[in-house]
Amino acid sequence: MDSLKHKVLAYYKQQVEDKLDAFHDMIAALTEGAQNDAKGSAGDKHETALSMMHLEQEKLNHKIAEFLEQQAVLDKINPDAVNTRVVLGSLVTANGHHLFVSTALPKITVDGVTILALSPQSPLGAAMMGKEVGDSFEVNGTKYSITSIV
Repeated sequence: MDSLKHKVLAYYKQQVEDKLDAFHDMIAALTEGAQNDAKGSAGDKHETALSMMHLEQEKLNHKIAEFLEQQAVLDKINPDAVNTRVVLGSLVTANGHHLFVSTALPKITVDGVTILALSPQSPLGAAMMGKEVGDSFEVNGTKYSITSIV
């Protein structure tokens, strides 16, 4: 499962990088649109359009900040680290679910294995932290048992 951990981390890093690129492209398009609009418009409609573009740009900048935080967490993970306890970067199997302790990201499938990335601050992530293979814990009425940690 070691190579699976490498693939999962690489996939998530690429996913975050792609999102960042897309948001940067959107901001560039908004900026270009604002410059073109400024050349051909005047008056209240121009001011409203400009204001809307600035609001949209602020939203995009907020999203970029979120993805930069996720990227920073992923960059801290050493896929070659071997731990007997659940830590940041662990790929955990519990109740047949494969859980990647990193940051909250969408569910993916790698090599036919469905992976759920979760934050160590999430209820499930927090309950797993520091646990070992064979340990059990409960979250929201569901009992989990850890069968492997990579």
